[in-house]
Order: sequence, then C-alpha cells, then structure tokens
Amino acid sequence: MIRSVTRMTPCNPDERLPISAFIICLNEADYIGHCIESLRTCAEIVIVDSGSTDATPSLVQFYIDAGWPIRFIHQTWLGYAGQKQFALDQCSQPWCLNIDADERLDAALRAELPKLIAAPAEIVGWRVARRPYLIGYGYTPAHVRERKNLRLIRRGQGRYDLKQKVHEGIVPLGKVANSQRGSLLHFRPLPIEQQILKENAYSTLKADQKFAEGKRSSVLKLVVSPILYFIRLYFFNRLFLCGWPGFVQAATGAVYSFLTEVKLLQRAARQSRPPFDDLDGETP
Repeated sequence: MIRSVTRMTPCNPDERLPISAFIICLNEADYIGHCIESLRTCAEIVIVDSGSTDATPSLVQFYIDAGWPIRFIHQTWLGYAGQKQFALDQCSQPWCLNIDADERLDAALRAELPKLIAAPAEIVGWRVARRPYLIGYGYTPAHVRERKNLRLIRRGQGRYDLKQKVHEGIVPLGKVANSQRGSLLHFRPLPIEQQILKENAYSTLKADQKFAEGKRSSVLKLVVSPILYFIRLYFFNRLFLCGWPGFVQAATGAVYSFLTEVKLLQRAARQSRPPFDDLDGETP
C-alpha cells in the first residue's frame, strides 16, 4: 500500500547539493521510501529497476509526482556490478552517491555531505561507515559500525569492477579519504531463516567468483576463516556491545565465511575427483 503523503517534502532546487544518488532495486516497496526521503538534499536521484512486480514503481512514481528529482529507469539485470555501473553512468551531477534501497543516510552524514563534496581536487571519493539494524536491538550505536567502503565518488573518477559477482565496489582513479562523521543505516530486519538463505546465495556468488579467478581454499582456511570473521565483527567492530543481537550478527557473518570456503573446497574436489557411485563401495 502506498502512503498518501510523504514524511518529507523535497528540497527547493536552490538548496540541493550537486550529488546524484543512485539506487538499483527489485521489489523494494517496503524499504525504498525512507531511502528516498533520506536523500532530500541531493540534486538528482537515479533509480534503476530490474523488473519490480510489487508496488515499487507506483511508490517511486508517487515521489516523482510530489516533486522529488527522481529519474526512474528500467534495466534488465546485468549482475550486481554491471547494474550499479549502469546506474552510475546515468548520473549527471559532479558527485555520485551509491546507496541501496534498504539504506538511509543518518542525520550526521546528511550534515557532513556539504563538507565532503567541498574536498580538495586530489580527493576523488569518500569511504563511509554503515550501521546495521539488529532484530532485538535496533540500529547499532555510532561507534559500532561496519568497516568503511567507498560510496561517494566524483563523476568520472571511478568504475565498478565487472568481474565482481557480489560485494562489488567502485575502483577509484585517485585518492580516497574516510568520512569521520555519519553513517549509512542498513534496515533489512530479516529473521534468521531468511538471512541464512541470503548468506547462502551470496556465498555461492563469492565462491564462483574466486573459483573462476583460480583461487582455492584449504582445510586450514575452512577452520580459521570463519573464526577470524567472527572475531573481526564481534570484537573489532564492537558488536559485543549490542548483546545477543550483536552475537547473532557476528555469527551470521562467520556462517557466510564458512559457506564460501566449503563451496570453494567442494568445487575443486568435484573437478579433480567427480562423484562416482560404485555399488561395491570401492573408491575410484
């Protein structure tokens, strides 16, 4: 169901920042509204849809009719990196902001944007932190966040690596700095049974990518990598401060790491020793 009014009205054109925010989406009606509203000060919002069958197109049109500076474009799915590169190519402003439909700019990041885009010419992009929403806790505190990733780039100063099947990122053509204030808020509170399915799908893409690149796993990596992944999230990212929801978040990340490594091992094993059904139980 589409909301009858927006919580925020769009900025006056003379108050907007020279930023094109770009979003790729598919069936994101439950999330994309608040994402759009958090981009109120952006001069342009490029939304690339790969064929939504829910209320996403109607909701986006609702914002367009309300005066939001949105360009809504359909593009058949090109893969994560390809789809985002297509969206980036549509941007017309001097700065481009990569944001997902289930992400929002927090108040601190919105306030920081004018300073970021006023950076010296040698800085071509900014890495930004992200804070997840944990079921049973809410958004993590500002000091409990994921590592910073390049999200804000000068137009023409970076491109996506199209070889990346998942966790794709912009490859910059110059110096990148870290934003010291503000975060992206990630709101997709999936119950664990759905989150594990997502981690399973992502780990398949990651394993396929690594295998195609000639990378292989080992029993040592299978054992150690999930442990290190958990330690990084739980202790270095400070998820231990978020109670049991923080533990679940870190453990879920470890599951992703485990699945990636075991899939790499199995792909190599099936290639070197294809499964063989011997009725006598003798190995080939």
